[in-house]
Amino acid sequence: QVQLVESGGGLVQAGGSLNLSCAASTQSFTDYAMGWFRQAPGKEREVVAAISRSGVDTYHAGFLKGRFTISRDNAKNTVVLRMNNLKPEDTAVYYCAAALGFQMSDYFTSRIMYDSWGQGTQVTVSS
Repeated sequence: QVQLVESGGGLVQAGGSLNLSCAASTQSFTDYAMGWFRQAPGKEREVVAAISRSGVDTYHAGFLKGRFTISRDNAKNTVVLRMNNLKPEDTAVYYCAAALGFQMSDYFTSRIMYDSWGQGTQVTVSS
């Protein structure tokens, strides 16, 4: 498993931006596809974005409508979620996750594929 530490959450007004970062402690970061999930109170954890081992292939949930962007820096063992035009409904705990991939192009949208999770970072968007 991989140790993951998220940072960058906080309180922001609607329309604002935040960048979440996830640092991975592993000697083989490129073995892992990465994902960002979120969980709001009383709701199930849902995928927000995912990125392949190479960083070339990405997935962004349809409800985001282009507001968020996932990227990774394999030299620094980090994955970043850039969030723009935040809305109150984006309020949630955001989790970084890692999954062993088979192909460099693999990414996963199902949480059952991920076996390493960070502790989460709170994002609160005020109206």
